[in-house]
Amino acid sequence: MRIMIVGSGAREHAIARAFAQSAAKPVLACCGTTYNPGIQQLTSEYWIGDICCVEQVIQKALEWQIKLVIIGPEAPLAAGLVDALQQQGIATVGPKKIVAQLETSKIFTRMLLKKYQIPGSLKFHAFSSLIGVMEFLHVLGADQYVIKADGLMSGKGVKVAGEHLHSFTEAYEFCASLLNAGGSFIIEEKLIGQEFSLLSFCDGKHLIPMPLVQDHKRAFVDDLGPNTGGMGSYSDANHSLPFLTTDDIVAAQEINTAVIAALARECGVYYQGILYGSFMVTGDGVRLIEYNARFGDPEALNVLAILDCDFTELCQALVAGNLQHAQVRFKPLATVCKYAVPFGYPDKPEKHSLIDVSAVTNHEQLYFAAVNDIDGELYTTGSRAVAVVGIAPTIAAAEMIAENEINCIRGRLFHREDIGQTQLIKRRIKMMQSLRAAVNELST
Repeated sequence: MRIMIVGSGAREHAIARAFAQSAAKPVLACCGTTYNPGIQQLTSEYWIGDICCVEQVIQKALEWQIKLVIIGPEAPLAAGLVDALQQQGIATVGPKKIVAQLETSKIFTRMLLKKYQIPGSLKFHAFSSLIGVMEFLHVLGADQYVIKADGLMSGKGVKVAGEHLHSFTEAYEFCASLLNAGGSFIIEEKLIGQEFSLLSFCDGKHLIPMPLVQDHKRAFVDDLGPNTGGMGSYSDANHSLPFLTTDDIVAAQEINTAVIAALARECGVYYQGILYGSFMVTGDGVRLIEYNARFGDPEALNVLAILDCDFTELCQALVAGNLQHAQVRFKPLATVCKYAVPFGYPDKPEKHSLIDVSAVTNHEQLYFAAVNDIDGELYTTGSRAVAVVGIAPTIAAAEMIAENEINCIRGRLFHREDIGQTQLIKRRIKMMQSLRAAVNELST
């Protein structure tokens, strides 16, 4: 079995490691944008180039006689790489371009939920001009809105009132800048609650959920500082999260199921791949924030670290459209993932800074992201550098492992010490208890 991974970050390192542990012992190859030393050790072929250049990636897949491809990042999905691979008869874990719009177009997703009356949506308005913008901002109210660019913006297309935007004038100017860049945008109501990630394997008709994960976007301790690609994440041994109820989980899963069915009706194409729903639980229920059409990063590191089944067999069943719940198993363990990032990240990150990971105890749970290997030495390239994952029967124990390991990494790096710590989790539980109590009081 010859398998190709598209992408070269920590997420793809986790994917490569999951395949490498398969009893099928597949021969692995990688098409990436950078050289990842962790992936390189697990692959027999490695090509660096533009992974959105469909023709070049197809050429490599044919040259290497690839039978199965899994796509890590979102940009190749938007470029139609899955469509092109399948036209060549190459099975692919990833949705076709038309259904990948769940991630590549926020307007498409909101309109889909509205058309098919799927719960979990929120107040929104899509815009392709500035007409009506100021009026809708006033409808939502000061500090009660979020503005999102419609397409892929590498995390730079979202601004939140009260955090990034401090007046209607600033909001209007941001909308104008999005239009000047040639894009449409959406304005949504701002939610208050706790975010969580629900990733699922989807074979086209069946959704099989993975353990729930909570990511931490803010750069600094106590959820302060600018948003990042994700400083780390945790999952619990029961595969839920401490601030969620059973009803919350059921609600999120029902939204996902309804969306997959609506996609098939709307597009005439089945969604096959990873469905990553980003949700927020509020005082009065679960709301959908957005979808991603692939594994999350860091969430992939949490869930794949405790996968308790053969990943190759799982992916083969997924692309064949006959994935069964019995084929998808996860160990009943908690995980905590922490990223070490360069000083100055994310706004002005230091680059080409030497780092040393030799003191890390468990290299099987060390994941390389944005690093460069020069003559056997590792250097930062400006984004998240390396991640570690702690695995244990409890979140607290997993956090201690992750914290000890990440402190073994030397270099001009920092990380969020509080990810997975009991004090932070208790604050989030308390917040949700307060929000639910306030809603109950209003209803009575």
